Amino acid sequence: MSEQFVIEGGHALAGTVLPSGNKNAALPILAACLLTDEEVVVENVPDILDVHALLALLDDIGVSVREEGPNTLALRADRLRTTDLNEDLCRRIRASVLLAGPLLAREGRVDLPLPGGDFIGRRRVDTHLLAFRALGAEVDAERSYRMRHDGLRGAEVFLDEASVTGTENALMAAVLAAGETVVMNAACEPHVQDLARFLVALGARIEGIGTNVLRVHGVDRLHGGRFRVGPDHIEIASFIGLAAVTGSDITITDVRPDDLRMIDITFRRLGIRIELDGDRLRVPPDQEMAVLADEGGAIPKIDDGPWPAFPADLTSIATAVATQTRGTVMIFEKMFENRLFFVDKLVAMGARIILCDPHRAVVSGPAQLYGERLESPDIRAGMAMLIAGLAARGTSTIGNVGQIDRGYERIDERLRALGARIERRRA
Repeated sequence: MSEQFVIEGGHALAGTVLPSGNKNAALPILAACLLTDEEVVVENVPDILDVHALLALLDDIGVSVREEGPNTLALRADRLRTTDLNEDLCRRIRASVLLAGPLLAREGRVDLPLPGGDFIGRRRVDTHLLAFRALGAEVDAERSYRMRHDGLRGAEVFLDEASVTGTENALMAAVLAAGETVVMNAACEPHVQDLARFLVALGARIEGIGTNVLRVHGVDRLHGGRFRVGPDHIEIASFIGLAAVTGSDITITDVRPDDLRMIDITFRRLGIRIELDGDRLRVPPDQEMAVLADEGGAIPKIDDGPWPAFPADLTSIATAVATQTRGTVMIFEKMFENRLFFVDKLVAMGARIILCDPHRAVVSGPAQLYGERLESPDIRAGMAMLIAGLAARGTSTIGNVGQIDRGYERIDERLRALGARIERRRA
């Protein structure tokens, strides 16, 4: 049975919150456990639906998974049963595509059904296939992807876009390929860096971590090991946004300041200031919440792009925050053509937003938001609506909260610990 959040808005929160492990790092790291037959222990794994879906896929092909402690998993892929991935399980999660690289490297073959995930626009797999073919794999792509090789060989791989999962698959395939692989136009988001550090911890040889050129020296095998997933900068930014729009005093621990540079710059455009002290971040109450105009008084723009630009996963959050900021700002979502289609939900709550086209929205604030009945279409839009509900006058009901649960661990419990009036109910 589906569940919903019932939120009584208009209340300030206070307290300290620990961010979950990075969802987009945990998924490729769990997939990369396929690269060795020894036990791998992964700490700080977020307890979210997307992780559960990937673990179901790993279990289905023969990976042993056990809980070693809270948010800590021990995995061993020493008795794989198949490289044919289950179509129904793949349909549950976009990250199923991340099993292709390690299975190719380890077993020499993989049959990958079409992956699922959020419907926020077309999400190509061409970049993944380009990398696999460059390394020597044969790919038969129709309604599914059948890939084979008789030995992966290092190569120069120039990705046709700085795809995060494409880069991750190229890395995982290359670490066991013979010779040297150079991945150019590589993505370098914090979660890509975490995957690379994890692979190095297992014995891979990777140079250029954090840059868009990765040099991989293939090794014969990887060994087991232990690794801690880094904090989720997307969740941290979500907490910053919800603290600002509710006038709350929230401290976030275990942050990586280097992951927040562009997030800080972008939120400053919306009049939000944060206080950093080592790995602790405070969002003080009574934010100015006024748009910082560009030079000459021009209307500023918040746009996304490959790292280190503002993350695409935060454009929905920024849109919700902008509704409570004095002034006008343009949101320019460049990467996914359906990401902004949720703004009609905010308009129904009282937001002043003009959706110019699938990629651009003009937001004027502050607008008094009112409680409304809503449905979450995807992870980030769902979180944006939750933020709007916390800032609104009256009661909001958000349905289909499984979408939010895919990316945010026990978000209702953690918000209640800060004083939010939010309940989870059966729909």
